[in-house]
Amino acid sequence: GAAELELLERLLGLPAGNKYGVQGERKVPVLQTNNGPGLTGLMTIAAHLVRQAKKDQLLGSTAEEKAVVQQWLEYRVTRVNGGSSKEDTRIILKDLNMHLEDKVYLAGNIFTLADILMYYGLHHIMVDLTVQEKEKYLNVSRWFNHIQHYPGVRQHLSNVVFIKNRLYTNAH
Repeated sequence: GAAELELLERLLGLPAGNKYGVQGERKVPVLQTNNGPGLTGLMTIAAHLVRQAKKDQLLGSTAEEKAVVQQWLEYRVTRVNGGSSKEDTRIILKDLNMHLEDKVYLAGNIFTLADILMYYGLHHIMVDLTVQEKEKYLNVSRWFNHIQHYPGVRQHLSNVVFIKNRLYTNAH
C-alpha cells in the first residue's frame, strides 16, 4: 500500500515527503495530512494524489469512464489485495483476461489510475508466472507488458519478461 503510493507520487511528479502509515491488521494505508484528519485507504489516497497533481484525466473523463475506473480500483482493493491463495490468483487472472480481451486498458482506450494500481498490485504475481501461465492469460500479459513500458510506471520494479514472438500472433 504505502510503497505503491510512493511509486504513484513519483509517477505523478509530486514532491516526495508525504508521510504514510498503515492501520490495522489489513495494513490499510493512511496519509497524514498537515491540515485535518489523515486520509485512509489506497483508493482514497491515490485519487487524492491524482487530483493534487492535477491529472484528473487518470480518474476518467466521462461519467462512465469514472465509474469503470472506480470499479477496477475497488476490485484491486477487495480482490487483488484480499486474494492470497493460488485459486484466488487464478480467478483474478481469468477475470482480467476476459475483461481485457477487446481493450487496451482497463477502462477501455484510456490509460487510468486503475491501470497503474492494478499493475502495482499484480507485479508480484506476474513475476512468478511460468511462460505457459503467461500464455494462458495472454490478454493480461499483453496489457501488463504494455503498462510496464508506459513512461514512469515501472520505476525500480523488475521488468517482467514476455516471449514476444508468441504474444502477438494469432497462432495458439
